[in-house]
Order: sequence, then structure tokens, then C-alpha cells
Amino acid sequence: MNWRPNRKAATKAHCVPLSRMRERAGVRATSWIYTSVLYLLLPYVIFHLLWRARRQPEYLYHWGERFGRYATRSMRPVIWLHTVSVGETRAAAPLVKALQASYPAHQILLTHMTPTGRETGEQLFGNDVLRCYLPYDYPFAVRHFLAHFRPQLGLLLETEIWPNLVGACHDAKVPLCLVNARLSQKSLRRYARFGGLVQTCLRQFAAVAAQTREDARRLAELGAQDIEVMGNLKFDITPPDTALALGHSLRQGFGPTRKVFLAASTREGEEERILDALLKIDVPDLLTVIVPRHPQRFDAVAQLLERRGIRYQRRSAQLAVSAETQVLLGDSMGEMFAYYAACDVAFIGGSLLPYGGQNLIEACSVGKPTILGMHTFNFADAAELAVEAGAALRVADEFELAREVRKLLLDPELRLRMGQAGLEFSRQHQGATGRVMALLQRLLPSSHASGDVGRASARNIGLKPDLH
Repeated sequence: MNWRPNRKAATKAHCVPLSRMRERAGVRATSWIYTSVLYLLLPYVIFHLLWRARRQPEYLYHWGERFGRYATRSMRPVIWLHTVSVGETRAAAPLVKALQASYPAHQILLTHMTPTGRETGEQLFGNDVLRCYLPYDYPFAVRHFLAHFRPQLGLLLETEIWPNLVGACHDAKVPLCLVNARLSQKSLRRYARFGGLVQTCLRQFAAVAAQTREDARRLAELGAQDIEVMGNLKFDITPPDTALALGHSLRQGFGPTRKVFLAASTREGEEERILDALLKIDVPDLLTVIVPRHPQRFDAVAQLLERRGIRYQRRSAQLAVSAETQVLLGDSMGEMFAYYAACDVAFIGGSLLPYGGQNLIEACSVGKPTILGMHTFNFADAAELAVEAGAALRVADEFELAREVRKLLLDPELRLRMGQAGLEFSRQHQGATGRVMALLQRLLPSSHASGDVGRASARNIGLKPDLH
């Protein structure tokens, strides 16, 4: 459905030209400052990559791509999706499959900003898609990116607003859509500081598909127009059969009679509180599985467990879980569905401390009772709906977490009711993929001719088409 903000009556005709001139001058000045600051920050960008590489060496690879230089190319017309990291890449899975079915003559290109996002894309799609890093928002870099791949359509997932990239797509006549768009109140305040620049950027999108009416309202405050509310793509993710089978295998290895509590996608500072909660749960033979959100923190969490004197094993060791093991450290990638399938109760990390929360939909779609902290502003609508549906409950701190985990572990009927509510909650909110595909069909019909558009896009951005 369309969502349009109320507009005030037009100003007097003779005032419009002057106001527009002032507005455009302000936007040009802000754009110049923004780009100048980016160039001034270039040494920091290099330092940042090196710093991140201390814990994640993959940040040392593919530097050329981050500045618009690519070895990968496609001989077919390209549909491009930008999925920053793991969560966005997983959310895009149903859309990628739908695009491949509707546009079999096209090549899907996934761009990322993090190595874990890139790795997730490889796990999900293998060689069925092209993968690379999106360049940083330098004008020369985004122009080279567009000239190299010549996309016929671009999709940015969730909250990716890069002025130079969006402007270059607009100049090249590449239709660019903001899909599965969400915007928290905190992000609204941050973007609002850039006023006219962000407004101009948002109005250059060919389409904006928001997750909820609240997201649409906030995007409209920033200047987006003709926003369509289409729901959340993450509801359309189906738990893979292979992941469910792995979950069953894990559960048998844990000990079929042991109760299993999963702390999923935990963030820094939360593991200490979860370990404090474990002291108060008092359920015999309880096994706790802790899966940190970021792989670079796996070793730090292992060190925390050692300092606490907790008997633990690492999933990466691929060993049978001992009956004496208290905690399994989930230091693996791409197995979250399996962890959900193997547990009795799941806590969703990033919500006990003010990180904004992580995706709770996967836990609900596997039919597991879900516990959230109070800080879910990144998934506010889904979290509230899940609580209202009886699929999830909230806790204020680690003490309430301990109480609710113990209550659920000792009450199989309550676990079953919440699990069934989660399945129904997930089912009722599916359908965003179909709505987004209908929107994209208006911009790029399936029968769309391919060759000339790509070459025209390259000419429009002032670079020679890469025809080799």
C-alpha cells in the first residue's frame, strides 16, 4: 500500500524560484563538504581496515574493490543487490531466489561491506551469484563500480543511504530502490543532521519499500516520497531442511534429555550477564549455547568462560558434547537455524544492552519460545508484534532472564504454546517478497531488453563501457 505524507499548501508562485535556488545551493555545499570530509578521512579508512584485520584477517583482502576496482565481471545483464553484512544477506535470500526465477537471463550481483556478509553470501548462493565489496562512497569509486558492472537495476537493503552512490545511479539512469527499508528514531535523528543532502538522496530513489508504517513515517520526515509499505523480507525466510537436520543431529549430540538454552547473536557485555543468570536458573544438566554476533569476538568469549572457570567446548572443535560441559561456544558461521532447532528456549542478543536487538524472526519460524531484552529498537515492530502474539516475552535484566528461562524450561506446555504462537506469527506476516517483486516488475519488466541499457548507463556516468 502507498504511504504519502501530508503536504502543506504550495507557497506563492513568485517565492518558489528563489527558495529552490537557496535549497539547491545548500545541498551542493553540503555535498561538497561531505565528499571533502570523505577524502580527508581516507587515511583513517586505511587504518580502520588494518585495525579490523587484527581480529579478522579477511579485511586485508580485496582492497581494490573497496575503491571501485574489480576483476569479476558478468557477460549477462546485471541486477545488483547491496546487503551490508550477515543479517541483510540472509534477509535477501528469498528475494534473490525470486529474482533468479523471474529474470533467468540476468546475473545477480551481491555487494557487501563486511567479510562475514560476503562469506554468508557464498554459503547461501555459492556460484549462482557474483559477489564483491561495494566501494566506499567516493565519486570516482562509485562511477567505476557502475561502469564495470552496468547494472540494469539496483536494490539497497534496509538503511543504506550513500549520497554519492545514489547520485551516480540517478545520473546514470540506473533505477535504484531502497527495499526492506527501516529507520529507527535514533537513525532518523542522525540522518536529519544532513538535512537537504539526505532529502535529495532519498528523492533520487526510483522506489522506497518500507517495512512498516512507522518506518515510512520516519523516511517521509527525511524527505522520501511515494513510499510503499511492504512488510519485512525476513518473514519469508524458510528454515532450510539441511539446517533443521543439522539441528536434530546437534540435539542428539547434546544429549536428548538435557535442557538446552540458546543465547543467540550476543553482543559485547551481554555474555557476562548471561553467565550471571545461569547461576540462578538451577535446572539440572542444563546446557547453554552462546553464539556471539561477531566472529571476531569468539576468542574473547572463550577467554571469559575460562576466567569464570566454566566447563565449555567450542563448536568448531567438532567433538561430541560431554555430559560435564556447561556451555557450548557456537563459534561457527551459517548455523543459526540449526542452533535454534536444537534448543528449548532462545534469548535474542543485542537486546539486554542498548544495541537495538537482533533478528527474532528465525527463532519464531522454527517454533521456539523467544526471550527479548528491552532494547529492540532495530526490530521494534516485529518485537512488539511477537510479544502481542504470545511468541516472545520481554525481560528487563539478567535476573528476569534467569527467572523466565527457568520457568520455560520447567514447563513443557508453556514452551509448546509459545512455539506454536511463533510459527503462526511468522506465517501471518509473510508475503513481502511477492510485493517487492511486483514493484520491481514495474521498473524492469521480465522481457526487458538488456544490452543497450548497460552501455547507455556507462556513457551517462562519463566512463567507457567495460566490454571485455
